[in-house]
Amino acid sequence: MYQIPPWHCHKCSPRPWENRVVGDARATKTTAAELAAFETATRDLVGLALRSVEQLEVSLPQFRLLLVLHEQGRSTSTQCAQALSVAGSSVTRLADRLHASGHLVRGAEPANRSVVTLELTDAGRRVVNQVSNNRRRDLRRVLDRLQPAERAACATALDRLHVLLADTTLGNAYSPFPL
Repeated sequence: MYQIPPWHCHKCSPRPWENRVVGDARATKTTAAELAAFETATRDLVGLALRSVEQLEVSLPQFRLLLVLHEQGRSTSTQCAQALSVAGSSVTRLADRLHASGHLVRGAEPANRSVVTLELTDAGRRVVNQVSNNRRRDLRRVLDRLQPAERAACATALDRLHVLLADTTLGNAYSPFPL
């Protein structure tokens, strides 16, 4: 299963909004303008994520597999398929291309040689690190233009939104998506 790094996990990380009331503590209906702002921000952030991958030699689905392996370490094809919410045959095709390009290596479980394992190579780790660095650089360029109080308020609201999405009755539908 795709593992959330501890610094991203709402169960492990500090929650700066706890013990504080931000605005009116009563729940209210979301306005159309608020909803539109979040939809726009979602598109903007997804666009940033996609552009960070486009600059490199792998496709988005290939990058997602590399990211899962970066987070989990050596994993079986089945574990990768579960983390990506795709069929095992999709992981096989992605792994074929990434193996041919030198981004991952295939192996087998010692106790059961029929179980295929996948592991990043140095080239695969470089791609994941480069994409992460590109994203941080692009985000920093925008965030640096905000006032410190605006940045802090955005970060607090986004942390809270992450927790609310993770705690929804839809379960894993809102768990962090390897992107």
